[in-house]
Amino acid sequence: MAWRDFLERWSAEWAGAWDPEQSPGERDREALRERWLGSPGADRARMAAVEERLGCRLPPSYRAFLEVSDGWRHAGGFVSVLAGTGEIRWSEDVAGLGRALREELDEDSPREEVLAAAVWERALRLDVESDATYVVMGPDDVDAAGEWAVYVWAGWRAAPPERYGSFREFMEAMHREFHSLESGRSGTAFVNDTTREQDAAVEEARLAALRGRYERAETVLKEALAYGRPRARGLYDQIRRLTGHAYSADFDRLAFDPVYAPELLAVLAADHVRDSWKDDEAWTGLFRGAGEAVRELGASLLGQMRDGTYRYTAEGPFGRAVEEAREQARWGRTDEAWRILRAALPRWRPLGPEHLAPVGLLADPFLGQVCGIPERGRESLATPRAGETGDVPVPAADVDPPGLAWLADADDGELGAGYRFVLVEAVRPDELPELLGAEGVSGLRGPQSRFEALFRAGRGAGPGRAEASGAAEASEATEAAYWEDRAVAAVVGLAGEGWSFVFDGRPQPFDAQRFVSPAVVASGGAPDEGSAAAGGGGAVPGGGGGRRAVVVWSSPAARPGRPGVFHLSVAQGGEERYAFTVRGAETAERRGDVPESLDPDRFFGSGGTGEAGLLDAVAGEFGVGLPRFTLTRGRAYTLTTRSWTRPPEPGEPMAVLRFVRSRGAARDA
Repeated sequence: MAWRDFLERWSAEWAGAWDPEQSPGERDREALRERWLGSPGADRARMAAVEERLGCRLPPSYRAFLEVSDGWRHAGGFVSVLAGTGEIRWSEDVAGLGRALREELDEDSPREEVLAAAVWERALRLDVESDATYVVMGPDDVDAAGEWAVYVWAGWRAAPPERYGSFREFMEAMHREFHSLESGRSGTAFVNDTTREQDAAVEEARLAALRGRYERAETVLKEALAYGRPRARGLYDQIRRLTGHAYSADFDRLAFDPVYAPELLAVLAADHVRDSWKDDEAWTGLFRGAGEAVRELGASLLGQMRDGTYRYTAEGPFGRAVEEAREQARWGRTDEAWRILRAALPRWRPLGPEHLAPVGLLADPFLGQVCGIPERGRESLATPRAGETGDVPVPAADVDPPGLAWLADADDGELGAGYRFVLVEAVRPDELPELLGAEGVSGLRGPQSRFEALFRAGRGAGPGRAEASGAAEASEATEAAYWEDRAVAAVVGLAGEGWSFVFDGRPQPFDAQRFVSPAVVASGGAPDEGSAAAGGGGAVPGGGGGRRAVVVWSSPAARPGRPGVFHLSVAQGGEERYAFTVRGAETAERRGDVPESLDPDRFFGSGGTGEAGLLDAVAGEFGVGLPRFTLTRGRAYTLTTRSWTRPPEPGEPMAVLRFVRSRGAARDA
């Protein structure tokens, strides 16, 4: 839009928004009468005179502006008078901003910050009257078209200076700011050509988003949001949430609309519970002005999030797919869950016209981890849905690598130092507490993240201690003997077709003398700790058929001279079939008939593929794998296992250290 048209429209909109009950000042009275916020344009003589006075040629868009209007009033909400040829002047570090910004620079500061600090030293000052707002335009930040960047700093914003690429860009932003402020004024009728154009663009963006063109929709909604259009925030925030930008994406008033509240408030409730530093006053404060039914719904959703009972639901075919996907996700099969949801997305139906996607999935304790990956969120937005048509997106990549070899490459930040796990054949995950749970454990805990599991199960309490917090955990936490080595927050799930797993990251160092392989009991053997099998000293008589169980324990080198340990033991029908332990590159112990495919001598030592190769062989031998995403970043069910070590024998030495805290509590280590 040409400068003349743009400025005339702005002036007419400003005059149309004037509150007739407000008495204007002399200059505003004239602007209202003339419906013009500017002045007559500067002629060539005035333009030449100001450039001679300043000693430079003014940038193109500012020159073009001055030719139409030599100055401006009410540039946005905080600059009352903007300079024309008579007021513009050089500013030498206005308000000391340049000095303050330079003090924050260091040798690694990006070029943008360096320019932002330097511009205040030598710049043209454009603000004449303002509300603690400074506007400058500097010749040291120039683009290929000769435009000078404009910087705006407001003391009350507590933010770095805002940069605009040119004077025209700055004025367009101030026009948007004017609209945003006027749209937010209570009781003010504010309708004009710009608002009608923006509202029509919002509707087009909504349809584009449902047709999978979410990036175009996001751009349009962002501009409409800058103009303060009331529908834009709720729609824009749904896109932002699914693309991984949760900060300040609160859905605005849409979250408290009874039609959309069941889904959008669930997402906000999940945020509140996850951000444990927030108190409930912050939650109830969100509902000021909301109806009683919405307030009750908010309280209910918060309670469901806290006790882990919330489940996302939807109507029709998509709802049935949600239930099927959740069954996969709750046992760690997040890739399978996503494939189910992906196939069903075209059949999703919105709750109402302001609903763009099943964003409520993000609040589900299991499906939230499936859909919360930004690549998947973008895929869901790029999928045509709600009866609309469009191009089908390229599927997002799976997040879980196949098999087990990835464990050898995981760093301490993912799993901690070392890992151990049990694989059990022909057993459902929810049956594992009966097989491998500690005394008093009646079921699984969760769903919860690994951090939550470790915290609630008292991971920091030392070996054997399952000091849990919370009623559910406390009912299952029994006092353990000092010699016990329980996995207090072991993750439970599916390891493949017909296999379940129990996984413990960051275990105690492997102790071959006292190790008790859970494989025997898990495969159907007796849990008698005094038996030969329980002590790892031989096979249990009988057995032969029945289910199989596999135990793997990888313990990294604790210090120089003490090599890492890798242990594998396999049992079937309550009888250990074979086992071996590798220390460093040497097989330290071997029992039973180890299959050639798993022979440790093939993998360790010169030319071998090491731990990764052996894990790959184990995965191939049994057709199993472990879900990396769930074990490192997701949410899952957990349990406290029985001890992986036997009690000390009579006369066997064992040291116990007791640390007494200031409040009198003690812990064994």
